[in-house]
Amino acid sequence: MASALVWFRRDLRLADNPALQAALDAELAPIPVYLHAPHEEAPWEPGAASCAWLAKSLAVLSQDLASRGSRLVVRRCDSSLDALLQLQVETGAEAVFWNRLYEPALIARDSEIKSALRGQGVRADSFGAALLREPWEVETGQGEPYRVFTPFWKKLSAELGSVSVSDAPKRLPSVPDGIEGLDVSRGDPLELVPSPRWDKGFWERFEPGEAGADKQLKAFLDSAVSGYAEDRDFPAETGTSRLSPYLHFGEISPRQALATIQSAGLDADGDAKAFVRELGWREFSHHLLYHFPKSAEANFNSRMDPFEWAAPEKDKLEAWQRGRTGIPIVDAGMRELWATGWMHNRVRMIVASLLTKNLRYHWRHGADWFWDTLVDADLANNTQGWQWTAGTGADAAPYFRIFNPVTQAERFDPNGDYIRRWVPELAGLTGKALYAPWTAVDALRRMAPGYPSAPIVDLKHSREAALAAYQQSRVALAEKDT
Repeated sequence: MASALVWFRRDLRLADNPALQAALDAELAPIPVYLHAPHEEAPWEPGAASCAWLAKSLAVLSQDLASRGSRLVVRRCDSSLDALLQLQVETGAEAVFWNRLYEPALIARDSEIKSALRGQGVRADSFGAALLREPWEVETGQGEPYRVFTPFWKKLSAELGSVSVSDAPKRLPSVPDGIEGLDVSRGDPLELVPSPRWDKGFWERFEPGEAGADKQLKAFLDSAVSGYAEDRDFPAETGTSRLSPYLHFGEISPRQALATIQSAGLDADGDAKAFVRELGWREFSHHLLYHFPKSAEANFNSRMDPFEWAAPEKDKLEAWQRGRTGIPIVDAGMRELWATGWMHNRVRMIVASLLTKNLRYHWRHGADWFWDTLVDADLANNTQGWQWTAGTGADAAPYFRIFNPVTQAERFDPNGDYIRRWVPELAGLTGKALYAPWTAVDALRRMAPGYPSAPIVDLKHSREAALAAYQQSRVALAEKDT
């Protein structure tokens, strides 16, 4: 039977996998391949938390393939193109199929690979598997990319209709014994697992792999989707889907999530619609990165370029990173991130506002830290999220909209459960002292002597300084325009 290489990347699933299905539809025996070449993603090689997740996800995929009679051929390589050409020679594969990625460096790499393979007479096809629609398929009436979410989502949501997805194949052809690869089902041949094992807390919350993604979606629809529109803002509640890492690694597709909602008859439900709208934000982030690839490094809104960011002070930046700012809701979020590889979205906005507004550090400092520590680190989402809060992106919160972390905590953690969980030394404080412990120094010293006695930055004065800097940048821009 003729064969096709199916090149897995961040589509680590067997159901609703267009590249795998294309091989089966063409009556070509799929030879599943994973090539490890992180340097090809520079300057955004996977961070440490992402690598920890990847190690487990590859092991699960390898086991899933083995249970169906196939196996995953894993190779570390200097060049994905050279590795694919070598594998094509070894297997005699007639085709190479893969699902698309949308980061600028990978678009360029994959285009080169497709051209080179076709130049060798090998069929090379790529497919859309990570989004509801390809970024170039949604455009304004003038044929331009969208820059604002609401009209983007209005256009996209009107076109979705009823969604159907393919099931995972029950059996797959075996891969010839002579095709060698690393065994990722045991051990760590790709050296992805951290040492020491600081990632252990991740797996108390997450189960990487396709089955884990299915369980997470089911748990969300069974218990959390009802009330999602309101509960998603409260970090102490299990009110969000927590599907983001599974979506990033392609262990589940947005189409699968939407199809499941539709089949359950929830697509008209207001809470489920609010969740689907969040999938729309993910689509919008990829739309922006595809059409404006420089946005991963530079301000999307160039009118913010004159803004003068402060030079980071090492001790303050480290205090923010380690959850030692003296501001409980911020410290809770940063400690949750460190312990679990994930942070509640409301809290992500709060910690980002403190960094980019009160400390006035460039959003890239935050984006870089999240990139290394989040298990759901996704270039499109990470860039859009940080630029939104920093006031530099598309559809962004204006720079003068500055989150007050104390009032945010009082509103969205009204019982203090989230703060007490992640900053347990403050558990004995009550009322205003829990949210702003510097207002009750005696109680703080008595109950939590090791906690900072004052915030790393004065919230009121830093807000005023940020607004003044913003006004100066507007004046500079006006002078430049005249």
